[in-house]
Amino acid sequence: MTVLKESGPDPTDALSSVPVAGSRRGVPVVGKLKFCYGPMDCGKSTLALQIDHNHARQGRRGMVLVRHDRSGEPQITSRIGLTRKATEVGNETDLRLLVREQWAAGRHVDYLIVDEAQFLSPDQVDQLAELADDVQIDVYCFGIATDFRSMLFPGAARLFELADELQPVQVEVLCWCGQTGRFNARVSDGEVLRAGDTVVVADTEQSVVESSSTSRSEAETNTVRYQVLCRRHFRLGDLGPTSAQHGQLRLT
Repeated sequence: MTVLKESGPDPTDALSSVPVAGSRRGVPVVGKLKFCYGPMDCGKSTLALQIDHNHARQGRRGMVLVRHDRSGEPQITSRIGLTRKATEVGNETDLRLLVREQWAAGRHVDYLIVDEAQFLSPDQVDQLAELADDVQIDVYCFGIATDFRSMLFPGAARLFELADELQPVQVEVLCWCGQTGRFNARVSDGEVLRAGDTVVVADTEQSVVESSSTSRSEAETNTVRYQVLCRRHFRLGDLGPTSAQHGQLRLT
């Protein structure tokens, strides 16, 4: 007769033991860090405002943060006309201090809405993770994953590394050819740009360009716009037969 020996723990196993249901009450409750991402014009800002509205209706108190909104103002704006005032996040802003200031003023914070989260620094994303883990704040981030070169923004890359949930926004954006658009091409004078400042806030109607190295008052006037393309036409720099008709999109 074969006797089966009890096997000990496998030292190569990456999984940890989980407390049984009755003992989980002693496990600390943590918040969640969620990143909703997609190309321009897919409805990220609209979704951010909808989530804020739903939580507020349920009696939760939140903060709405933004970094480089397309309007140039401290607010979240969507292309369907919804707008919400927000707190602008700067390069040196410590997001933990923003929450502590609310506490000091006697205002509880249950959740954070962060729009244009791709422009956050990796350190600021770490701060959001700390707020979720240590003070049980739910954090909802919204933004673009890749820049005009098809490379991950540093803030988006860190969110991919740390977020509990990654959710592509489901509203489909099409390239001019009808294929799914994923790439945010930067266009000047009918040409797809392949080099330049990573952060450029552009308005296709006013043709104002603001790079991350200039202030708003020093922004130079240029013809710059953005257009969502499929991978093939992004690689080829092909803007389609109607490329001369500017004004399709604004930076989100």
